[in-house]
Amino acid sequence: MSINAVQFQNGLGLPEFYNTYGTEEQCRDALIQMRWPKGFVCPECGNTTYCELNTRALYQCHRCHHQTSLIAGTIFENTKPPLTAWFLAIYLLTQHKSSVSTLQLSRDLGVRYKTAWMIKHKLMQVMLEHQQHEVLSGRIEIDDAYLGGERAGRLGRGSPNKVPFIAVVQTTEDKQPVAIQLRRVKGFCKTELARYALASLSPKCTVWSDGLGCFNAVSEAGCEHISIVTGSSRRSAQHPAFKWVNTMLGNVKNAMTGTYHSFSKNHVPRYLAEFEYRFNRRFDLPAMVLRLANAATRTPPMPYRLISMAETYG
Repeated sequence: MSINAVQFQNGLGLPEFYNTYGTEEQCRDALIQMRWPKGFVCPECGNTTYCELNTRALYQCHRCHHQTSLIAGTIFENTKPPLTAWFLAIYLLTQHKSSVSTLQLSRDLGVRYKTAWMIKHKLMQVMLEHQQHEVLSGRIEIDDAYLGGERAGRLGRGSPNKVPFIAVVQTTEDKQPVAIQLRRVKGFCKTELARYALASLSPKCTVWSDGLGCFNAVSEAGCEHISIVTGSSRRSAQHPAFKWVNTMLGNVKNAMTGTYHSFSKNHVPRYLAEFEYRFNRRFDLPAMVLRLANAATRTPPMPYRLISMAETYG
């Protein structure tokens, strides 16, 4: 698919979204099909016969009498907002190119700010977990970057106010972007780059980077490494070998600054995962709603206490 075809494709319009997921019953039916496409299966014993306890919205297994709900064991577990709010949040997070802030999400969903924050971060956690084990292959462009502005105190690479991360782009042989990875790292050292490469790059990759020494560590994962010393960050940004990784970095930073007045550096991996998730599934925008909802049913519960804790790195 050409770049223009991807950019100007039709998304899922709001009227179509509401026709499909506008009621609680429609959202429940969609989740039932995702969780049990061939019919109910008891999570305890695997039995397929059951009865419904309508007063408590529970399914009871005929064999072991285990009781479960439609959302038990999923990211939706113990939710107080209705499923329609979750599906609308999924729609807004997947169909908007630059995401939506928590404040705007709270207004769109008609819920408190804290509730909107919880929904957004749980969905971003789904994105993060769903992508952690994906592996890139072929031609790779890689670069180092930071998120966060300057504040009083130490400046430059060592500033505690900045969060280091790497941007990685898989391209075709004719240098068209296929997929990206945006991963927070503890720092730009060989140990961190080797950890990333061993987990996320195919041994047959050809990795193109600038002259930063830590990128040599990708060879520990069996990758061919081509280093181009440009002499300055400006020359690196203009070099054709790094066209897409620099384009992606610009898009990420513009999306972050354009959507959020501020963000906690403790949760940077989730924000990066959100951008990564949308970009890598951009070839079929309408399907992204169903794909994220389906991934949410296969993501374990994460209570507010855990979702509010810091993510070390993704």
